[in-house]
Amino acid sequence: MTTKLLRICTTLLGLALLAAACGDGRGDASEFSGKIAFDSDRDGNVEVYVMDADGSNVGNLTNNSAADGFPDWSPDGSRIVFASLRDGSAEVFVMDADGSNVGNVTNSSASDQHPSWSPDGNRIAFRSNRDGNEEVYVMDADGSNVARLTDNPAEDTSPVWSPDGNRIAFVSDRDGDNYEVFVMDADGSNVGNLTNNPANEDAPAWSPDGSRIAFSSDRDDDNFEIFVMDADGSNVIRLTDNPAEDCCSDWSPDGLHIVFRSDRDGDEEIFVMDADGSNVIRLTDHPAEDDSPSWAPVP
Repeated sequence: MTTKLLRICTTLLGLALLAAACGDGRGDASEFSGKIAFDSDRDGNVEVYVMDADGSNVGNLTNNSAADGFPDWSPDGSRIVFASLRDGSAEVFVMDADGSNVGNVTNSSASDQHPSWSPDGNRIAFRSNRDGNEEVYVMDADGSNVARLTDNPAEDTSPVWSPDGNRIAFVSDRDGDNYEVFVMDADGSNVGNLTNNPANEDAPAWSPDGSRIAFSSDRDDDNFEIFVMDADGSNVIRLTDNPAEDCCSDWSPDGLHIVFRSDRDGDEEIFVMDADGSNVIRLTDHPAEDDSPSWAPVP
């Protein structure tokens, strides 16, 4: 799993071919629309930023001496939920899409992180160690009615809702010393693993139509790559093939592209590719660490 605080979290035909096809790696991102939120330490500590989906017009949404990260858009694109250390421990906060009206929706001495908005906008899933180990919880969007969904001595983390709101995918090491992608009903029942591999899996992300799940795994070469599978865990396909670490992906609203972060250029940047792994384009170009991209939905 990743070690950076407040983050867990293409097919390339060789670097020479990539350079020939994409020049400096930025390529032409003009076809991409919408907004992408991400976190970055480019101003000295980790903050939440937003940019146009083509990588232009980067601006920071949070400005706090504590770390802010893991942004996730509300379904209507009007708000962003994120995790922050500004209250001394990791809490879940919500702000308007322009960075205004920031307020915490959890208030616990435990660590509350990895928030994910439900498709109807009424609930937020998150992971917390408030009961002694990391479990998946859910609450109303205003922070009320907190309920624990998982109850296992292992670590359960990184929850993400299916587009229909009926299921939640998450990551757990409950089957051994490695992390796998699991899925459960939105009420915590019917837990089942989608991956079963001796390597580590991380950062699941549902496609907009709910048919596929992108995730990261180090199963093939001991460093994390982006994979995609059907929603039942079948038909696993590797999308990236790079000696660097590729992780923490999200889908474009139309399902045609996948945004992710990679350190293939020497530091962590945000990249985008077609959903089949082709046409990799770098969106950010900064010596800081850019991570945890979240593509804004179409309202």
